Amino acid sequence: MNINIENIRKDFPILGQQVYGKPLVYLDNAATTQKPKQVIQAISDYYSLFNSNIHRGVHYLSQEATQAFEETREIIRQFINAENKKEIIFTKGATDSLNIIASSFAKSFINEGDEIIISSLEHHSNIVPWQFVCKERGAKLRIIPLNEIGEIDMAAFQKLINNRTRIVAVAHVSNALGTIVPVKDIIEIAHNHAIPVLIDGAQAVPHMKVDVRDLGCDFYCFSAHKMYGPMGIGILFGKEEFLEKIPPYQGGGEMIKTVTFENSTYGDLPFKFEAGTPNVAGVAGFKAAIDYLNNLGMERVAAYESSLYKYAVDALKNIDGLQIIGSGTNKTSVISFLMKGIHHYDTGTILDRFGIAVRTGHHCAQPVMDLFHIPGTIRASFGLYNTHQEVNKLVEALLKLKEMFGN
Repeated sequence: MNINIENIRKDFPILGQQVYGKPLVYLDNAATTQKPKQVIQAISDYYSLFNSNIHRGVHYLSQEATQAFEETREIIRQFINAENKKEIIFTKGATDSLNIIASSFAKSFINEGDEIIISSLEHHSNIVPWQFVCKERGAKLRIIPLNEIGEIDMAAFQKLINNRTRIVAVAHVSNALGTIVPVKDIIEIAHNHAIPVLIDGAQAVPHMKVDVRDLGCDFYCFSAHKMYGPMGIGILFGKEEFLEKIPPYQGGGEMIKTVTFENSTYGDLPFKFEAGTPNVAGVAGFKAAIDYLNNLGMERVAAYESSLYKYAVDALKNIDGLQIIGSGTNKTSVISFLMKGIHHYDTGTILDRFGIAVRTGHHCAQPVMDLFHIPGTIRASFGLYNTHQEVNKLVEALLKLKEMFGN
């Protein structure tokens, strides 16, 4: 059964508007996706019908909110096939999740002279927290290089591992290039050396079926807003054996068992890592987003987006002077490119006047840009509601852009 794109687009109110008198063509999904009416309604229903703090009240509203909150935890467990709900931690998003592990894991496992391995493809969110750790603990950050087409050099990765390596942290999909990283191979190699692995799945979960048990990763994180859910909510999956060993990231309400002025004891998983009042409305919207994707089927979403991506690549390659940055053989719905003789910022600004939303700049991945010796790119990133007709509009706009610049 194929995806009915016309019906899907009707679920996203924002897609019906015009920008500068042109129909909106939204191709900035790697930054954030738009929200279907089911997600918007779920957030409204929470505030309208059972707004209450959770886990702390015996009254009806609190019980209803708590039940919905914990049901969502189970739905997410199933969505990524985690072993149990205790391994699913609600966070503010992928960045928050990465910071939690960097901070808490370091306190238990990283000492002076130890090493942390990341890749050259990483988003700043999976670079800067580890730099903090290295400065605080006296550790060293080791970087897996890329080859000339923007893929991880697996032979170099194996050479980086040594008896001082304490953790490997890599993206599942590059936000800047769309390269799908062979994370299962990385995990297997690392585990052969008894090294845990953290995967940043922010750009993977919206586009493919993710099974954390099949991957074998020790930690996996992602954000709701990149998978048609609300901003300000995300997930940290962690194997129970590690989450039990590392200390909580924050202190406060909810994450404790007992508190005295002399000492405090921490709550059981997952609450140990969920200090304070959570974003319950965000969790309600998150559930609606996952229900939406489950109803479509992630396999069907992946197949449609793969077809759309291939169509877009073929169409853009026919534009003289357009250079696609990163030509890995295994990629998902991101195309980064440059127009010869035209600054990427100018390209993005003019495309906006055609009603086409793309991202320009370094995409919070400056080391990637440095490796290609460029300041930035134009990034067109696709979602399940984008169409072949929208790709055609992008191509038409780029051809007009060339005419405007005398190319």
